[in-house]
Amino acid sequence: MASNSQGLLSKINRAFLFQALLITVAAVLGVFFAKIVIEQILIKNAILEEEEYFWQQYRTNPSFPLPDTKNLTGYFDPDLLPREISKELPQQPGFYEYGKGSERTVLYISQPGDARLYLLYFRGQVDALVLYYGIFPLFSVLLILYLSLWLTYRFNHRTVSPVIRLAHEINELDFTQTKAAYITLPTPAFEAHSEIQTLSNAINRLGERVNNFISRERNFTRDASHELRSPITVINIAADMLLSEQDLPIPAHQSVLRIKRAVSDMEQLTEIFLTLAREDDGALPREQVQLNDIIQEEVELASILKQEKDVQIRFQPENRIELEASDKVLSVLLGNLIRNATLYTDQGEVMIRIIGQDVVIEDSGAGMSEQQVDNMFQPFKRGDGINASGFGIGLTIVKRLSERFHWPIDVESHPGKGTRFQISFPESRIK
Repeated sequence: MASNSQGLLSKINRAFLFQALLITVAAVLGVFFAKIVIEQILIKNAILEEEEYFWQQYRTNPSFPLPDTKNLTGYFDPDLLPREISKELPQQPGFYEYGKGSERTVLYISQPGDARLYLLYFRGQVDALVLYYGIFPLFSVLLILYLSLWLTYRFNHRTVSPVIRLAHEINELDFTQTKAAYITLPTPAFEAHSEIQTLSNAINRLGERVNNFISRERNFTRDASHELRSPITVINIAADMLLSEQDLPIPAHQSVLRIKRAVSDMEQLTEIFLTLAREDDGALPREQVQLNDIIQEEVELASILKQEKDVQIRFQPENRIELEASDKVLSVLLGNLIRNATLYTDQGEVMIRIIGQDVVIEDSGAGMSEQQVDNMFQPFKRGDGINASGFGIGLTIVKRLSERFHWPIDVESHPGKGTRFQISFPESRIK
């Protein structure tokens, strides 16, 4: 299940918040530009039109009265202007503003010739009208927009919530239980969403098929665990009995040893396949494991299997590390790498070291080319050494285990110089 920050409902919430932000920004910009239009265009144009009309009439009729309305008053004599204006009267023609709030006044000085006209515009009332007829309607429009946005959000939330509930139901399905898992959606809350119910039914049918598949796989794993081990045990015991014969010819003795090695490989493969077949990592027994002890056991086993080759297997830990994991998984992982290094080293040594939280396995074998290193973890890829044997899936299994349990593996190899494996155990503790 995706986190809330990436969930469908969270994305819808962000989309609606973004829309609300855009509406708010648009409203603020609208008020700002409306203010500019009123101040710079409407009021000034009204004053300029009054000025032009007055001078036209005044030139033909000097006795034409000065403008005198509720908001606009004209003066020839500057001493008649309000005191706060006359005492700081500008000398240049143009627009000037005085006062604050409802007392705001615009002074326009006009001087087309020798005469000077003072037009005083009281804009406080105009601002109140702008507020009443502009801001209030804008606020009403915003309120309606926000209300419609909220209603749309609630509708979308109700529409999407069944999908989210279905996702939670699917996320909580547990196919590891022996009892089949089904999705149950409450009614009548979901009756109106026929598509969701159809999807739920389809997922239930798929879940039933998955449950049947898991049941068949679980039965096969249980049966294979028993049926494969029995003949392997019989062969192993028979081989031990043959080796105990004192008068067994040398060629027969060598053949029995090969049978023993093959049986050992089969035992390891059986354990590995059964381990990898487990669906839940929690089903594997986990305990505090001393990695040094497991490596020592695998070194002793590899020493037995190396036969008469002139190969020294050395284990030199710099420290001890402890890890909470399955000892069988670790045995399979490290055992495959140690035996593989021993198998492809005809003469020299195999060095196993523990450095911090890492296990390093180096051999002095023939090494591999860059292409062979790239393909080494693919199934059924075997080396070219004279003693190469096995099934070609050991390193493939090692890779799968390392990825499954998050134990990174680094490989370095050069032809004629040997191969170096480094496995990291990030969750281990140095002791």
